[in-house]
Amino acid sequence: MSQASTTSSSAPAAAQIRREASRRRTFAVISHPDAGKSTLTEALALHARVIGTAGATNGKDNRRETVSDWMQMEKDRGISISSAALQFAYRDTVINLLDTPGHADFSEDTYRVLAAVDCAVMLIDAAKGLETQTMKLFEVCRARNLPIITVINKWDRPGLDPLALMDEINERTGLTPMPLTWAVGFSGDFRGVWDLRGEEFVRFTRQNSGASLALEEHLDLDAAAEQEGDAWSTAQDEVELVTDSGAEFDRDLFLAAKGTPILFSSAALNFGVKQILDTLVDIAPPASPREDRDGGRRPVEAPFSGFVFKVQAGMNKAHRDHVAFIRVCSGVFERGMVVTHANTGKTFATKYAQHLFGREREVIDEAWPGDVVGLVNASALRVGDSLYLEEPVQYPPIPLFSPEHFRVARSKDPSRYKQFRRGIDQLEHEGIIQVLRSDRRGDQAPVLAAVGPMQFEVVEDRMTQDFNAPMRYEQLPYSLARLTTPDAAEVLSNVHGAEVLQRSDGEFLALFNDVWALRRVEKNHSSVQLTPIGTAAPTSTAY
Repeated sequence: MSQASTTSSSAPAAAQIRREASRRRTFAVISHPDAGKSTLTEALALHARVIGTAGATNGKDNRRETVSDWMQMEKDRGISISSAALQFAYRDTVINLLDTPGHADFSEDTYRVLAAVDCAVMLIDAAKGLETQTMKLFEVCRARNLPIITVINKWDRPGLDPLALMDEINERTGLTPMPLTWAVGFSGDFRGVWDLRGEEFVRFTRQNSGASLALEEHLDLDAAAEQEGDAWSTAQDEVELVTDSGAEFDRDLFLAAKGTPILFSSAALNFGVKQILDTLVDIAPPASPREDRDGGRRPVEAPFSGFVFKVQAGMNKAHRDHVAFIRVCSGVFERGMVVTHANTGKTFATKYAQHLFGREREVIDEAWPGDVVGLVNASALRVGDSLYLEEPVQYPPIPLFSPEHFRVARSKDPSRYKQFRRGIDQLEHEGIIQVLRSDRRGDQAPVLAAVGPMQFEVVEDRMTQDFNAPMRYEQLPYSLARLTTPDAAEVLSNVHGAEVLQRSDGEFLALFNDVWALRRVEKNHSSVQLTPIGTAAPTSTAY
């Protein structure tokens, strides 16, 4: 299929593209580890009736597999360590839900996902409030001006006072909390939610320990007051205090990322989950014109364009292929169309395009702005690459984080060096690890650089399971990295506590044992250029 053939009279009209874009809701769920993120993802899919039973209902020790957790390490540990895409229909809306890693060591993957969404759902553990990782991810959302819907989860367990949670959200994020639902019954005695927009009480009864949809009973306010007694009176008093402070819902404030709607839930019991889905459909922003690298905005009805926000291999054990996740930004994607790779100017046909639902996939013929498409075996694509049809466009690059952990990787079996080399190259291509090399160390002992140490565990597991290339590590003492120039390698070659290596993207990184080693170099070798890496690691104080 040629480019010209995609612009025939049968091409979708601009009005149809705008209509389809308006039906899309593309969002990510973010939280501190163990706040219930993958459980909520599962519950949302259950309420949309695209799965029969929820997989994460009995705690980590007994949990079944969730649709969004497909790696063996995820199943073994009960945490998400890789982002996943799920698309399903709800009401007349197409939901594109991007589940994000649940551990701080994989924040780089979460950062990439946040570049591809139009909204975020911030999940808060009712007993713990705003935790460290939640706040750091919130800062990323604020930098991107992403609207945020806040869900207070685990209300079926003992937790904090709801008014105290409202105050914490306001004080620590600067967002105005705007409740759309309010929990009836204190935390640990979750009876239902007061729908403040619909002016009704929705009472929940669990079914099958939460693996099935909860039973819902809808009562008017008088019936709720009569049947719930003191619990309803307490909820009324709390809501009155919140609304008196001017926290009624304002959609403009929400879309401007200055206010956050609040909902209460127990994802494990499927309480309050339908209300979250309805809120996403009713108020979350649809796909809209997206800012390009030059600061302009490409209309959704413009010819096809999109960008790669994730590359993942090993999802299909039978074929060992890899998938490039593409966020469609404009126009209509049609399987087989010939698109241009903006970074190289080369064209290629999108023959193998798939719709993704966790690990499951099926062939897709078309996709619209806001959708996520999996391009299979598009080996030339890397994270941050832009694609377009007809009208050139490049979207802003997705920066790498500054690594803080470094290890030398070596093959345990010298006879399997080819597999070792291929595996390291593939994992670097996916963005799972940063790979550094130097003439001094040689190609057989690359240095792996990571944001968090668990990334090394993923690399070791993938190297063994996917590439049959068992490996071992050698710890390095470095903890700081700075961008530098090639001539710095010679200057720092004899400096204790410092080393210069080249990253696979061509950048040179100077590594230091600690801040004192860095300061000594800055003092004694002022000619050496040392520049902080643009996006700081999530364990530091700022992004």
